[in-house]
Amino acid sequence: MHLLSWNIQWTRGMDGRVDVARILRTIDRLGDFDVICLQEVAVNFLGLPGSRGEDQVAGLAAGLSGYTPVFAAATDVPDGRGGRSLFGNVIFSRLPVGQVWRHLLPWQAELDAPSMQRVLVEAVVAADCGPVRVMTTHLEYYSQRQRTIQIDAIRRLHREVCAMTPRKTLPGESGGPFAVFPRPAQAILCGDMNFAARAPEYDRMRAPFLDDAVPDFYDAWALLNPGIAHTPTVGIHPVDFVGRPECFDFIFITDGLTNRLKTWHTDSVTDASDHQPVWIELAC
Repeated sequence: MHLLSWNIQWTRGMDGRVDVARILRTIDRLGDFDVICLQEVAVNFLGLPGSRGEDQVAGLAAGLSGYTPVFAAATDVPDGRGGRSLFGNVIFSRLPVGQVWRHLLPWQAELDAPSMQRVLVEAVVAADCGPVRVMTTHLEYYSQRQRTIQIDAIRRLHREVCAMTPRKTLPGESGGPFAVFPRPAQAILCGDMNFAARAPEYDRMRAPFLDDAVPDFYDAWALLNPGIAHTPTVGIHPVDFVGRPECFDFIFITDGLTNRLKTWHTDSVTDASDHQPVWIELAC
C-alpha cells in the first residue's frame, strides 16, 4: 500500500502559477499510489492568489481515473457571485472506500492571531491487510494554541473511535443510516501539521494513550530513521513563513501498522507547491 501526502497550495507553484495539470504530472512522476491525501485544495475560490476559480477537486479527479475522491471543506463562504467558495482537504483512493467522516476541528476565539477553520477528513479504505482509517488534515499555522487544541481533538476522536470499534449491528440497524460499517482502530494520520519535529506539538501528537484498546501514533519517518533529522518539506525553495528548511509534513501510523512500514520518501525537487510531497509504503 503506497500512500502520498502533499500540501499542494491550491496547485500554486513557486512560480506563482496555479496549475492542476502540473500537480497531476508530479504525482504521476513520483509513483503509483493507492491513496493520495492532498491539503489546501480549492473550489471556486477567486480570492486565492493566481486562482481563476477552478474546481480543483473535479480537475484532480479527472486526472486520477479509478480513484474515489473524498473532499472535506474547512472553509465554505459565499463567493460574492451567488455561489460558494470552498477550501479544504481531499483523499483520493483507488482502494475500496467504506464509510467517510468529515470533522471540523475546534476553532476557539483568539482575537490577536490570524487563524482559519480547519478540517480532518477520514475514510476507511479496504487494504489487502484489512480495513484502515486514513485521515488527513492541515493544522493552524499562526497559533500554537490553536494547533494544540486541534491535536487534542484529533486524539480525542481517535480514542472515541477505538471505543466504538467492537460495536456490532443491533436489531433494527441492518440498513439505512443506522447500518454499522467497519471503523478500525488502526489508522494513518497525515498532512501539513505546521509544527517542526522539535516542537512540543510533535510530542503531544505521539504521546502514549495509556490504554491498551487505543493504539498510539508513531512517526513513520522516525521509525525508519531513528535519531536522524527529518528531511525538510518546507523552505527548500524560498518561502516567507520559515526561516530555514523544516519538516512540517508528517505521516503518523498506529502501532498495529508499524511492522508493515517499509519505506519513506520525500521529493525535495518539485517546486509545484510551497511544500514537498512525502509518501510511505506499507506491506499490505
